[in-house]
Amino acid sequence: MKTSIATVSISGDLREKLEAIAAAGFDGVEIFENDFLSFDRSPAEVRRMALDLGLEITLFQPFRDFEGLPALQRAQSFERAERKFDLMEELGAPLMLVCSNVAPAALGGIDRAAADFHELGEQARKRGLKIGYEALAWGRHINDHRDAWEIVRRADHPNVGVILDSFHSLSRRIDSDSIRAIPGDKIFIVQLADAPALDMDLLYWSRHFRNMPGEGDLPVVDFARAVVATGYDGPFSLEIFNDQFRSGSPRAIAQDGHRSLVFLMDEVRAAEPELSHSLPILPPRRMVKGVSFIEFTADEAEAQSLRSMLRQLGFAFTGRHKNKNVERFTQGDINIVVNTEREGLAHAAYVTHGTSAYAMGLLVDDAQAALDRAKALGAQPFLQGVAPGELAIPAVRGVGGGVIYFLDDHSDLAKVWDIEFEPLPPQTGGAGLIGFDHVAQTMNYEEMLTWILFYRSIFDVDKGPMVDVIDPSGLVRSQVISNETGTLRLTLNGAESHRTLAGRFIAETFGSSVQHIAFVSNDIFATAAKLKENGLVTLEISPNYYADLEARLGLGAETIAKLKSANLLYDRDEKGEYFQLYSANFGDGFFFEIVQRKGAYAGFGAINAPFRIAAQKRASRPASVPRR
Repeated sequence: MKTSIATVSISGDLREKLEAIAAAGFDGVEIFENDFLSFDRSPAEVRRMALDLGLEITLFQPFRDFEGLPALQRAQSFERAERKFDLMEELGAPLMLVCSNVAPAALGGIDRAAADFHELGEQARKRGLKIGYEALAWGRHINDHRDAWEIVRRADHPNVGVILDSFHSLSRRIDSDSIRAIPGDKIFIVQLADAPALDMDLLYWSRHFRNMPGEGDLPVVDFARAVVATGYDGPFSLEIFNDQFRSGSPRAIAQDGHRSLVFLMDEVRAAEPELSHSLPILPPRRMVKGVSFIEFTADEAEAQSLRSMLRQLGFAFTGRHKNKNVERFTQGDINIVVNTEREGLAHAAYVTHGTSAYAMGLLVDDAQAALDRAKALGAQPFLQGVAPGELAIPAVRGVGGGVIYFLDDHSDLAKVWDIEFEPLPPQTGGAGLIGFDHVAQTMNYEEMLTWILFYRSIFDVDKGPMVDVIDPSGLVRSQVISNETGTLRLTLNGAESHRTLAGRFIAETFGSSVQHIAFVSNDIFATAAKLKENGLVTLEISPNYYADLEARLGLGAETIAKLKSANLLYDRDEKGEYFQLYSANFGDGFFFEIVQRKGAYAGFGAINAPFRIAAQKRASRPASVPRR
């Protein structure tokens, strides 16, 4: 499989774009005309730049408003084409994209357009070039790939083929199976893009909201499956118009793009194994059996405060690392690790971000296979020195720079606590916490698509709908990544403003990170009583919330009194009930949550988020600020 991307998809000048595309591992590049025109090097120099970077120029685009014109404009369009052919020869671009005409002067007629393309094909043949015809979703007469193919079929020229673009077809809900009737050798290139489901003008949607395959809501896998079924063996290329991408890091966006193509083709191969022999074979997406541990980094003074809070939460100090300043705290199936090493990544993370949950261990079905898949999808392996008696735990760097460790239960990794830690005498106590419910990671909103693609491509998880969380100071976008069994739930919270609680957390900790961890209790009222007994300060919820809760859901006075006494938040739906309890903030905005799910409730109490955020902001105000 050859991978390609259009230069319009990322930011920077043409040199920066080409360097980022090559660094991400693409085989080829589409040169978008405006990127070339605004660059100050000759076509021959651009050609050499691409060759030196190991990139094949797959396409020059776009050539607009060509077919079906009145006589005078038709003659001018053929003259324009000759000028572009001159440029393409110097660039070494073998294929030109001609998009369907949108000009008011354009005349309809399949045969008229076919005749134009046959003649243009003859001009291209003399140069050793090819022409690809693409149906724009908003084309004046041709806006459907089936009509574009009919024009190409009638043009009947070996140098004229069709170009398929997933956005143009899927945005108009054209059946992807119709592609299977097109001969693979008449598809000259395939452009791929996803997009969120939005009800808006097609042109505006296309120009501003496209994203990488797997990041949006369009059935791009079905589209690509249909293409593969034709026998097409050319490049799969990305053409992404997205305002965030055009202002983001070109290398990061290019890396996302390459990962999205590898992930997409892996899904296609799994769905069409008998037709996908040319596609790369990756280990399958890994099943996550649960969160094995969360690791904090801290200095000794702040670690003492963290230890105290963990004890108030009912955790027992149960192990000390044999070689490092690392401690293990446990309760139920929960492992919390506190690392106060003065060197290595943990210390570097502390210096940069302060006390933070910088690493997460996931229990997967096969740790080595998880690492192999992550590396195949462009994740950076994390390697560190392993002392005698320690395990080399497979790990990668996460999107925000933290670490994700992979453990399994069928190798020595299952014995990591016994092998690397000195056990401490058993301790009594506990507050009824039995496991991890979810881990919440906070990032700038423009990074969310990268995080979603990272998790979805490596693990057997899917994304939930985007939810708007109202902070008194702005909006936070929240999206859940989870598996069917609920053994992995990650809430991704994208901050759009530094004034929101999430935005302040990012600013104060200098980057994306885990902002809160939610534990499970099977009896949250008993847990709340034990935490109070232990001296844990919980988040104080406004009494107005409980008055509204009583009116809105019709809960009895006794139930409301119990919720209010324990500072519990509550939600329910047709499947079950959800109880939430929050600790006070620790450090720069980190906090713990305890939840109880009853029935099949699968949400996260999003309706309660504004009240939780308001309470956290009240609690964080300096005492000198008057409360009104």
